[in-house]
Amino acid sequence: MKKKSSKKNRSDELRREYDFSKLKGSTRGKYTARYRAGTNLVLLPPDVAEHFPDEKAVSSALRKLIQQTKGTLRRAR
Repeated sequence: MKKKSSKKNRSDELRREYDFSKLKGSTRGKYTARYRAGTNLVLLPPDVAEHFPDEKAVSSALRKLIQQTKGTLRRAR
């Protein structure tokens, strides 16, 4: 005996409530140039992000960390 599906037959059409005319201002391919340029996007957890107001602050902190660790890192033989 086959188990009846609780879902009704759904068509691939969108509901009438979806009004795409209200979705103005979006741009297709907005970040394509950055993607092709090789920009890396990193999402910071909220607790970390609250300490850095913008991308310059993050970059500055990372550069300082790199400078501090350059002298302490040793290569293994």
